[in-house]
Amino acid sequence: QVQLVESGGGSVQAGGSLRLSCVASGIIFSLNAMAWYRQAPGKQRELVARITTRGITNYQDSVKGRFTISRDNAKNTVYLQMSSLKPEDTAVYYCNAVLYSTIWGQGTLVTVSS
Repeated sequence: QVQLVESGGGSVQAGGSLRLSCVASGIIFSLNAMAWYRQAPGKQRELVARITTRGITNYQDSVKGRFTISRDNAKNTVYLQMSSLKPEDTAVYYCNAVLYSTIWGQGTLVTVSS
């Protein structure tokens, strides 16, 4: 059974930082590209960052230079380091395994106040 468990969200002021974690189980983690998505209130879910099995990363333009995605295959975990947070980053953040794209965790809420 594929399971994704996100954690690390919280409330911060603009300019602050958070690190999100996502632990995956039920998959061969090292063979999966991983991604972080977010969904703000009243908006569609959008791709934030993606990391391939070889560690190649790409980012949504609005987070480039502020967010960093990384992975630890030994821990079956993908991270999202978020810095210089803005109120528009407020959303529920979800991780996703590209080969199991229909499987979603419960998400973790990030709230950024101005």
